[in-house]
Amino acid sequence: MSSYFTDLAQQYIDGEWRPGTGSWDIIDFNPYDDEKLASITIATVEEVDAAYRAAERAQKQWAATNPYARRAVFEKALRLVEDREAEISEAIVAELGGTRLKAAFELHLAKEFLREAVHLALRPEGRIIPSPVDGKENRVYRVPVGVVGVISPFNFPFLLSLKSVAPALALDNGVVLKPHQNTPIVGGTLVAKLFEDAGLPGGLLNVVVTDIAEIGDAFLEHPVPKVVSFTGSDKVGRHVATVCAAHFKRSVLELGGNSALVVLDDADVDYAVDAAVFSRFVHQGQVCMAANRVLVDRAVADEFTEKFVAKVKTLKAGDPSDPSTVIGPVINSSQADALAGVVEQALAEGATALVRGTTTDNLVTPSVLTGLPADSALLKQEVFGPVAFLVPFDGEEEAVRLVNDTPYGLSGAVHTGNIERGVNFAKQIDTGMFHVNDGTVHDEPIVPFGGEKHSGIGRLNGDTMLDAFTTQKWISVQHGRSGFPF
Repeated sequence: MSSYFTDLAQQYIDGEWRPGTGSWDIIDFNPYDDEKLASITIATVEEVDAAYRAAERAQKQWAATNPYARRAVFEKALRLVEDREAEISEAIVAELGGTRLKAAFELHLAKEFLREAVHLALRPEGRIIPSPVDGKENRVYRVPVGVVGVISPFNFPFLLSLKSVAPALALDNGVVLKPHQNTPIVGGTLVAKLFEDAGLPGGLLNVVVTDIAEIGDAFLEHPVPKVVSFTGSDKVGRHVATVCAAHFKRSVLELGGNSALVVLDDADVDYAVDAAVFSRFVHQGQVCMAANRVLVDRAVADEFTEKFVAKVKTLKAGDPSDPSTVIGPVINSSQADALAGVVEQALAEGATALVRGTTTDNLVTPSVLTGLPADSALLKQEVFGPVAFLVPFDGEEEAVRLVNDTPYGLSGAVHTGNIERGVNFAKQIDTGMFHVNDGTVHDEPIVPFGGEKHSGIGRLNGDTMLDAFTTQKWISVQHGRSGFPF
């Protein structure tokens, strides 16, 4: 077992590793075998305050540091991830039940985002804008917001913590990170250790492992952070947005999805099957961009369904540490129970199980369901696990209507033999991202990432990080003399 779980089971505040002073512990379990990995005494409201105050103090000097010197920290962090890839992979497998394939996928993306952070340190640029007033010069500066609060999820905790933490730091901000309670090491203190070893000055990045049962909304309401970056469910995201707005903070929300993968009548069926199986079942379906719904034109529905079901039946479920395992455990028992409930509800509503999964502890094997009533609420909600709904349709117009018939708008994909037909289809879908002849699960460091409707507010990646983690400041200079009316 990685030493991370013994060495990093603490709070990281103002450059110091220290135990929390809360009245209870968060117990970190391996979701596959229920092994206790770590016990972390939670942070209190006072420790959240200490973390934010430390970030506030350290940020001033960090912002005054030469950007080329700041860039070196991210270069070192990238090298450390490369050097420690094996140990981090082991931690991902143990703490969140990620398969070897999933751990490699997450680490690949994490390294890509760190490479982008290296460049982001040099990205902010100012502008000089003309003025209608004689002798006036308008300067617009791009400046850090100050301190950013980051709340990360359990499904890709290392990547999705880094995805906000690294750009916020690269753009001169201090950061306080609150990882999900189920992934406090991989999503939290491991990130702190990485940047500490990379030479980030103490106090700039703080990690508080805690729970709303202890701190309530203190993480959101604290006066120091000006931006809160949250990745998680739309239910919690709505609350985050509401609290932030009430305290005049900006929120960046990357929320859930109910993505559809659409197979048109001219698609390459074998390729579409491969894309759909990956898009639904990668990391047990615990991915916001996962293809909850697979929509298939009736002209190819029989062929697609037969091949899809056959491929799903080959997916090996079990121990995530086994390199041949494709389906590992879901994160906890409540998720497992909820997924069993989804299948039961679908069958009660009249659906047919083409593959009927089983639940053993946290190991939920794939289910493939068809024949769900068109008005079923299950077709409109996010299902965070290995349950696929196959939905037939007649023609593109019906497909567009079905894809859009959900409160979510994150990702999606369409398969067709005609690229421009696919692009025209994509243009009609109310999502932040859509892919032609590919899967639904994609993330790239310089392409705007985010959703519409209940799938979020704002974008991350590339230049959109400037909008997320900096603000603009207008300073005018009057080189002559202004005239005043009195």
